[in-house]
Amino acid sequence: MSRRDFLRSSAVVGASSVLGGLGVSELKAQQNPPEGPIRIIMAGYGPPTTSFSLALKRMGDRIEAKFPGNVEVKYVYNIIDLGYKGLDILWLVEEGVLTLGYQSSSYLTGRVPNLGLVDLPFLFSDNLTARSAMDGELGQRLTESIEQDMDYRVLGYFENGLRHMSNRVRPVRTPADMKDLSIRVLPSKVHERTFQLLGAKPEIMDLSEVIERVKAGTIDMQENPFANTVTYGVHNFHKHHTASNHFYISRPIFFHRPTFDSWPEELQTEMRAAVADAVAFQRSLKDQEETDAAAAIREAGGEIAELTPAETQLFIEAVRPVYEDAQTQYSQELLDLLDL
Repeated sequence: MSRRDFLRSSAVVGASSVLGGLGVSELKAQQNPPEGPIRIIMAGYGPPTTSFSLALKRMGDRIEAKFPGNVEVKYVYNIIDLGYKGLDILWLVEEGVLTLGYQSSSYLTGRVPNLGLVDLPFLFSDNLTARSAMDGELGQRLTESIEQDMDYRVLGYFENGLRHMSNRVRPVRTPADMKDLSIRVLPSKVHERTFQLLGAKPEIMDLSEVIERVKAGTIDMQENPFANTVTYGVHNFHKHHTASNHFYISRPIFFHRPTFDSWPEELQTEMRAAVADAVAFQRSLKDQEETDAAAAIREAGGEIAELTPAETQLFIEAVRPVYEDAQTQYSQELLDLLDL
């Protein structure tokens, strides 16, 4: 295909500036693009050094190399630096301001209730089991649910991974240790209910808000993979960490559907391949990130409690009512995919 035909058959995300010089202004996906390369704006909400940002760059490099001169990729690695909240990436992509982004699936549960199923606590025993499920039929069904309820094209799932707790008050080895401690949770009713059952006081809030409250000491606990805890600097304020593995969170990679669907077939095909490659790359980096982050926590004076099987079982028993609720909230077809 000639460059002219390629451009004419494509939709370009364009405007007077790229996010206002990478500060979001009035970008909108356009069905009648001006002459010039197809512009793809990839965005996230973490520093350029994270596995997610590095995976975006890997995707972009591959696409530009495949279509030299015909595609131009721009990056907004952290929209929080521009004054946005992490959750804003959802509407920025759905409205076509950004071409693609990623976000923890829990942020989508208000619009896509089926995603609440993978918010269940202690659902996956390890990363490999979770990856297999998300790359298999379960992930396919969840993708269908997202695309049905939101104006996205979902091409894969980054790994946010298994999550752990940290706090500024005391060591946590049993649910009793969490009694009356305030904790930030993602915008998920399942997460909120889980921590209520564990005796804590959950508060739903965006990432940008919890970072400020951790620094101010106005919230007791937070939960994240170790890598996120260190990336956001929480380990400088929380001494007590618990390797609880209580949730596994994926981050769907979603595109503005009208833009993606208007691209020529060869660009769509190459982007699908680029996402698959980037997912494998990001997950490989994530394993080492967790190891390095645990070391950083200890170097900062933090303590990491490794739970015994008996201690973990206390947490599992405490949250059993969440699974009872799930029996009436999700279809048997979905429950069967997880042997529930």
